[in-house]
Amino acid sequence: MKWKSEIAYDYRVRLYEDGKYHWKYDLHLLKNPAVLMDVYWVLGVTMIIFACIMFLIQACAEGLRFEKMDFVFKVTGLMTAIMFVLGLLGYLLYSAILGWTYPVIFTMDENGVVHQQAPRAQKAGKRIGALTALVGIFARRPGVMGAGMMAASNTSMSSDFAEVKKVKAIRWMDTIKVYEPFAKNRVFVHKDDFDFVYHYISSRCPKAKIK
Repeated sequence: MKWKSEIAYDYRVRLYEDGKYHWKYDLHLLKNPAVLMDVYWVLGVTMIIFACIMFLIQACAEGLRFEKMDFVFKVTGLMTAIMFVLGLLGYLLYSAILGWTYPVIFTMDENGVVHQQAPRAQKAGKRIGALTALVGIFARRPGVMGAGMMAASNTSMSSDFAEVKKVKAIRWMDTIKVYEPFAKNRVFVHKDDFDFVYHYISSRCPKAKIK
């Protein structure tokens, strides 16, 4: 990699005079399901927790009776279907606001990698977060308001190589997943530089399981 002085983000991975690699990536939200998979992963975990709580409440109240548990299954199934549809509609709305692409910039050095939304995505995220917070205020739902405020302020994610537990390459999605104990980062990189970035990250994560 050649040294570059002024940081002008390119789709190719470049090494600059600050000693860090910088690049940008426009994720096509309809062709690459990476973000949608994250949405459904969160919804899935939420529904599992909901189902477990329902089962515990039912078991404590009336015991493990089949006819009562059948009701729990039906309620959980209905809620899952509703969440699936709402998740897809929310994803499509978010994609449309972004112009169907999620622009992101990356910074990588010996210590870690930073995934940061490009200015256009930050503005869209702040609008959506502010709208969510406003809905929470009018609906008198502090949780919704708080989620909206967090969404508006959360525009980047960093991974410390020393703390990474697993690195996984998904080439067909131009994605390298970087797992820490309580966080998961997605590094997007084009095919021409994929191997370089993958080996750079995996060789600097001493605790990581490499896939």
